[in-house]
Amino acid sequence: MERPTDKSSAAKNTSNAQRHYRLSRGDLPLRCPLPDMSLWNSHPRVYLPIEKTGTAKCPYCGTDFTLEET
Repeated sequence: MERPTDKSSAAKNTSNAQRHYRLSRGDLPLRCPLPDMSLWNSHPRVYLPIEKTGTAKCPYCGTDFTLEET
């Protein structure tokens, strides 16, 4: 499941406020915006390759993603 790394209450209540997410293999394929992000103010959906390097950055919004090995 997508887990934001910023735990502030403002970030929890604001759509697309997170800039770094940690993901597990069960969350793949990685796409941005994520399902819990508000789509009305987002960019087109893109699928990001994260499997090989363990990291990815969205070219539209700059959100960073890290794949956690469990």
